[in-house]
Amino acid sequence: MKNNEIVERDSKKREKMKFVSKTCIQIDRILSNLDKFAIDFVTVLKKHTKYVIVSGYVSILLGRSRATEDIDIIIPEIGLAKLKSLLKDLKENGFYCINAEKDEDIYKNLREGISARFAKKEKVIPNIELKQSKNRFDDLSLSKKIVIKLPETELFVSNLELQIAYKEAVLKSPKDREDARHIKRIAKEYIDNKLIQSYKEQLNEFYFKTKQKR
Repeated sequence: MKNNEIVERDSKKREKMKFVSKTCIQIDRILSNLDKFAIDFVTVLKKHTKYVIVSGYVSILLGRSRATEDIDIIIPEIGLAKLKSLLKDLKENGFYCINAEKDEDIYKNLREGISARFAKKEKVIPNIELKQSKNRFDDLSLSKKIVIKLPETELFVSNLELQIAYKEAVLKSPKDREDARHIKRIAKEYIDNKLIQSYKEQLNEFYFKTKQKR
């Protein structure tokens, strides 16, 4: 892997971050290769459907220095015709699906809860992990998203309280816990700790019931 293909925040870069409101964050900095990759994909995606960015890239976007190979994006349920239009547009803009070739297979995978992974032609990393909303927390991420204003564009990410709760209550890995700590630290004056606790309790109950059904 070449150095410019390692997806991470350059610790030497300085950025200015301003919380305009609880639902809007303005970031003024030089865009990384990962940022440009995300923007290229979302520029196509948003013409076809709503979306929200979740998980690790959210903390990276907000200044955390760590590596990642993918960007997680949730979309609402999408019909085959609309998906075909999206896939055609992505292909025309230099993207391909890594884990399926036929439109119908990608559609079937999404319906069955299997993510569709997209990368630039002749590359595998970084990639987009695109998934359809599969539960009320995904729906909540889509409906309660916040806007990140970057130079000349913007991205939508899940609300920070839900991001923190999911990483602390469900994922729980050292990397995810540090992501949560970073978000808490940089947004401490804007996040609702009671809401985080409420989300954690709801997540614990939901995933406990899910495990019981299995």
